[in-house]
Amino acid sequence: MSGWRYRWRQFRWALGARIREEDQALVARFLPPEAQALFWRMPRGDQRHSLAVLRTLLEWGETHPALLQAALLHDVGKAAAPLSPWERALLVLTEALCPPSWRRIFRQLPLLRRWAARVQRYRAHPEIGAAWAQAAGCDPLTVALIRRHQEPLGPPQLEEDLETRLLRRLQEADGRN
Repeated sequence: MSGWRYRWRQFRWALGARIREEDQALVARFLPPEAQALFWRMPRGDQRHSLAVLRTLLEWGETHPALLQAALLHDVGKAAAPLSPWERALLVLTEALCPPSWRRIFRQLPLLRRWAARVQRYRAHPEIGAAWAQAAGCDPLTVALIRRHQEPLGPPQLEEDLETRLLRRLQEADGRN
C-alpha cells in the first residue's frame, strides 16, 4: 500500500475507532492484568491498531506469548504524549514536506516549542513503552520487542535468534496495519 494511502487509512481508523466486546476479550486473553491496564491507557486509535496487529499475527499462526503481548503493547508509550489524529497528520505532513532546516526553525518559535517537546516524547514511545511494560511485570522478551519495534532490520538471515525473528514478524504485522 502506498505511503499516503496507508496514512489516510490510519487517520480514518483513528477518527472512528471503536472497541468491541470481542476486542476486550482478546486483551484479557493475552495480557496479564497489569499489562491490560497499560493497554487501556492508550488512545482508542492506538488500541484498534494494536488489536489489528495482533489479529494479523494470529492469522499467520503466530503463538509466541511475548510476540502477541508486544503486538498489543508496542505503541503504549505513545500515551506519554498523546497526539490527536490531526496532530499526527500535521507531523507526517511536516516531515514529508518541510526540509530539516525549516523544522529546526519551527521548533524555535515559542508557540511550537511545547508541541515540539510533545513530539519528541511521542517519538521516544518505544523506550517509554518498554519501561512501562517492564514495570508492569512483562516478560523480558516482550519488553525487548516493544523497545526495538521501530529498529531497522537488515535482510533476513539464515539463522536468526528468537528475538530477531519475532521482531521481524512484529514489524511486518505492524507495517500492514
